[in-house]
Amino acid sequence: MKLSIIGTGYVGLVTGTCFAEMGNSVICVDIDKNKIEKLKNGIIPIYEPGLSEMVERNYQKGTLNFTTDIKEALEKSDIVFIAVGTPQGEDGSADLQYVLAVAKDIGRHMNHPVIVVDKSTVPVGTADKVRETIKKELDKRVENKEITPGEYEDLLQFDVVSNPEFLKEGDAIADFMKPDRVVIGADNHKSMGVLKELYAPFTRNHERFIGMDIKSAEMTKYAANAMLATKISFMNEIARICEAVGADVNKVRVGIGSDSRIGYSFIYPGCGYGGSCFPKDVKALEKIALDNGVKPKIIRAVEEVNKEQKLILSQKVINRFGEDLSDKVFAVWGLSFKPETDDMREAPSITIINELTKRGAKIKAYDPKAMEEAKNFYLKDNKNIEYTENKYDTLNKADAMLLITEWKEFRSPDFYEIKKRLKNPIIFDGRNQYNKDKLEELGFEYHQIGVGS
Repeated sequence: MKLSIIGTGYVGLVTGTCFAEMGNSVICVDIDKNKIEKLKNGIIPIYEPGLSEMVERNYQKGTLNFTTDIKEALEKSDIVFIAVGTPQGEDGSADLQYVLAVAKDIGRHMNHPVIVVDKSTVPVGTADKVRETIKKELDKRVENKEITPGEYEDLLQFDVVSNPEFLKEGDAIADFMKPDRVVIGADNHKSMGVLKELYAPFTRNHERFIGMDIKSAEMTKYAANAMLATKISFMNEIARICEAVGADVNKVRVGIGSDSRIGYSFIYPGCGYGGSCFPKDVKALEKIALDNGVKPKIIRAVEEVNKEQKLILSQKVINRFGEDLSDKVFAVWGLSFKPETDDMREAPSITIINELTKRGAKIKAYDPKAMEEAKNFYLKDNKNIEYTENKYDTLNKADAMLLITEWKEFRSPDFYEIKKRLKNPIIFDGRNQYNKDKLEELGFEYHQIGVGS
């Protein structure tokens, strides 16, 4: 099939590349000329395992191309995916300006009927807005005599469908190539059939294609992310209670996760969730509810708990060393919001580091992939941070070590080396990754999340 993907961010680039991998002809479009030139030269703007090799392979084969010319892309496409950003607005809602800007461009330049697919995470009712926006542009073209009434009637056969994404950063290629579900919202049976055919190579081993109406599909994305965020915040709240009563949340997690109705996924206590999806989507869903006369008590609490949880690890440090940290140095392992990505958006490390440095602390930080993002964007104004080439160099003469992101290379470190380099053998573990008994045997002072004294 012939596809255009408008937007070469995380979702757009992964989507376009995976469709190209299955033999489709894909054109990825972006207004950023610099980004498009880099993509043509094999320079990928994001870190995602396996993506760089797949982009290069399909670009060389000619199944994947990049352009800034949306008109050219539309001429060569039968299906157009909108995969631009929907940043959070000041009121918490999803900002649709980029989605609707693409819809305008589609209306201005389409020269044959296309299926327009909302891939961006958008509020319920967005498909209607996209359809109205495209039609308005077609109306203008008739008024300006750019197209004839007959051509207008033909172009009006375009359709808009919803296809929310469920990609996990760090495992996006596997998620797309072997999805646990493909959700399509469409009111037109023909469009539903085309999308089912497009996704057939990804769902051959098991029927994972779920068709529904458009508004339900739009809602499914928000509901899924809010549910996962709820599990995380629930477990973090349980962790706080465990600390207060003297219980061990790690044992509680095993005890409840063995129940198949609950399961082990997303019940690991920690220092809060981050990323581009959960924080934004939870807030957007809250706004959707309020706009429609529903008080979202649970959803609101999920975000409140998460905000507080991001302060837990820094508070443990402050409780141990005092409010004045001007003579202290702390080693930080992990900056990205989760492993296997360089994404720093809403990362707990930002809150933790800022809380410590505003009290005078110096930070030595290491992350396998996210240090450039931290330096240039999210922590660029914080002058109390030094970035090191490897995890052990952060430890030199530091007063304690903080584990924030659970990268694989942090799982089985040399604890003798850690102890030798630290000024004090103290570890604050924001992901409950290590064995408490073992560390205490080695002479460490070990602080976890949700473990009472």
